[in-house]
Amino acid sequence: MNGKEIKAILGKNIKFLRYRKEYSQADLAEKADISITFLSNIERGLKFPKPDIMAKIAESLEVELFELFKTDIVPNGNKTLINNLSKDVTKKVNQAVKEVFIQYLK
Repeated sequence: MNGKEIKAILGKNIKFLRYRKEYSQADLAEKADISITFLSNIERGLKFPKPDIMAKIAESLEVELFELFKTDIVPNGNKTLINNLSKDVTKKVNQAVKEVFIQYLK
């Protein structure tokens, strides 16, 4: 694996984990104390952060540092991605419906 591939894996994983936490780039950049532009460049595989910045990003995403480099963290197939999205949407819809019922049953 070369440097370009490592940057790409890191960027995709950060972006995926950021989406899963429902953070915008601005949210994560603020939490990690970096600029939005730098975060964007990391996510696009154009820049590679220093170890202390990587540690801040991992901490902000509430994952271990090594997880930012795992090659299997981002779903590869459309089926896997659709299943994960479906689970996330179902959970959010169920929670929203529950909140509505609670609000109207008071």
